[in-house]
Amino acid sequence: MKLSGTLGHLTYSTLVHAGDNWDQMRASVEEFVPKVKRRLGVEGKFGVSLRISGDSQKTLSESAQARSDLKKFLDGEGLYVFTINAFPYGPFKGQRVMERVYEPDWTTNQRVEYTKSIADILVDITDADTSPSIQTAPLAFAPNVSDENYIARFTTSVFEVLAHLYHLEARTGRRVKLSIEPEPACYLETTDETVAFFKERMHAPAGVAELAKIAQIPLSEAEGAIKRYLGIVFDIGHQSVGFEDIPQSLEKLVNAGIPIFKLQEAAALWVESLSLDIIPELRRFTDTIYLSQTSLKTAEGIVKYLNLGEALDAYEANPVPTEMRTHFHVPVFLEEIGPFKTTRFAVQQALAMHRKQPLSDHLEIETYTWDVLPAELKTGDIVDYVSRELEFVMKELQS
Repeated sequence: MKLSGTLGHLTYSTLVHAGDNWDQMRASVEEFVPKVKRRLGVEGKFGVSLRISGDSQKTLSESAQARSDLKKFLDGEGLYVFTINAFPYGPFKGQRVMERVYEPDWTTNQRVEYTKSIADILVDITDADTSPSIQTAPLAFAPNVSDENYIARFTTSVFEVLAHLYHLEARTGRRVKLSIEPEPACYLETTDETVAFFKERMHAPAGVAELAKIAQIPLSEAEGAIKRYLGIVFDIGHQSVGFEDIPQSLEKLVNAGIPIFKLQEAAALWVESLSLDIIPELRRFTDTIYLSQTSLKTAEGIVKYLNLGEALDAYEANPVPTEMRTHFHVPVFLEEIGPFKTTRFAVQQALAMHRKQPLSDHLEIETYTWDVLPAELKTGDIVDYVSRELEFVMKELQS
């Protein structure tokens, strides 16, 4: 939905629903999104964050009728798409995902062509006054980044998509924005790493020259095009897992001239003080199909683990005073979940900054883990849960 003033557009990610192919995604959107709109009492148009998998992209790109039917449904229900989740290419529900969520990564032509196609689809399914964003993977899973050539390949791939977006706008008048999402255990993980990558690779003279060559445009056009079409998704939960100071991280991005094309209100699981007696309760969160990147903070510093179970094993082997945060998205309206805390405070900090000086025109909640939460920690159904998250964000922005 369009928020007041310059606060931007707010919605929830349909990544929470079944959507590994277009039949599933279309059915999920038709079943749940209108219910959320009615639950919130939205009288105008309600924004949609649409997940488009590789399978769905193929269907939509090959079928003008499917695109037309989708636009007709959206218009009929008073809905509009303003952002696409094109991060997970393959299956994301009902089976083990783990590090496969980053495949194909940005060194591959498959990722490049998929993303270009998503941009083309957006021209047909979005309103003419909308500048939609594409949320994408953080370039590569960190253990796969073997050398400078690997980095150069995915850097070039990003420029190839930016060239496509430049010419797409020239041809259609529609601006589509590419948003890279930093995430724990990936090449782009921390805010400092993200700032360095943009400074040294994307915004540097060599990067500007590379885009100019690929897009066949003057250097003067290429420099502006990079910032016009390339930014990031700032997932508050992701950066909280790494114990970042969220207001400080947001200021770093603004000062570096890196556009935040989407601000994701996400909270992570947080344990202020680990103890051996709560380990069994925490292990209930390890039975998940997703990665649960975890950071343990002690007097010696911060140590990061790929999964929560590994972190708990390490703590049991050396139970010193420890604070823990883990990449398990939890409802943003909860300050506590069961016996544990959440990093909701970081969401509130970011929203306070946004309320004072808007950071992005796209806001989104992305608690996709509802289906793997322990049953007794769920309250209501998915519509209740999503609506309460949106209500929480709207209230924070009115404070």
